[in-house]
Amino acid sequence: MNKKLGLVVKEDPKAIETCNTIKAYLGDRCRVIDISGEPDSATMQDLYCIVVLGGDGTFLSAARYTLDFDLPLMGIKFGEVGFLAETLEDEIISAVNAILEERYTVEYRTRLQVSVKNNNKTRIRVDVLNDAVINKSALSRLAYCDVYIDQYYLTTYKADGLIVGTPTGSTAYSLAAGGPVIHPAVPGIILTPICPFTLTNRPLILPDSVGIEIRIKGNPTDTFLTFDGQEGLDVDSSDRIFITKSQTPLKMVCLNEQNYFSVLKARLMWSGGKT
Repeated sequence: MNKKLGLVVKEDPKAIETCNTIKAYLGDRCRVIDISGEPDSATMQDLYCIVVLGGDGTFLSAARYTLDFDLPLMGIKFGEVGFLAETLEDEIISAVNAILEERYTVEYRTRLQVSVKNNNKTRIRVDVLNDAVINKSALSRLAYCDVYIDQYYLTTYKADGLIVGTPTGSTAYSLAAGGPVIHPAVPGIILTPICPFTLTNRPLILPDSVGIEIRIKGNPTDTFLTFDGQEGLDVDSSDRIFITKSQTPLKMVCLNEQNYFSVLKARLMWSGGKT
């Protein structure tokens, strides 16, 4: 029985050209489905694996498709900097062959479940692979975030914003804000303040077994909560933000020749860059 791959394709000429190359190469060996738009359940249930042609943003969009389906995800890098899309575009044919011949391993990546409640009513519940970010608009004042860990009051972050991230997300916005790099296999949740007003407010790594509650203090204006940089909503002092480890990790395809530290060194240009 031929395996069917799903393709999520970035709106980019090179990605679209590569998509066409894959389709031409595979022929009747497998049926490739383009799911670059929101897929329906019938389409997802027939898939063996999803291949993402794009950068990390496209990968994060595709990751949402897998929440209700037990599907592995592999990224082909077309962006400038990519930690999620690890495979280079010139390796696409060998990568597709490895998937079809089952010459790969699956790495489980932790997601976080983020819920926003107002008067005990749930406004939204979202699973994120990288992070949930509270921030203010460019012209607004500082955000004040009361943080509770398992109902214990920890501190009030006075900053431009607050990032709650996964180990996978440690190389995303959190890293740019001065947070630590955490190997994806290390269980943990990262709290990273964005430009904190108080220098003693440093990034903090928590066990991923805790429950986090965040309350926006005072009378905030133009305060937003974003999910993986893909979507978001306005929040204010009447909202309660609850964050826990998701029960649905992401299944990421890892080829035998891939190594997390090699990707890390290449993307961060350590020890002479890509050597």
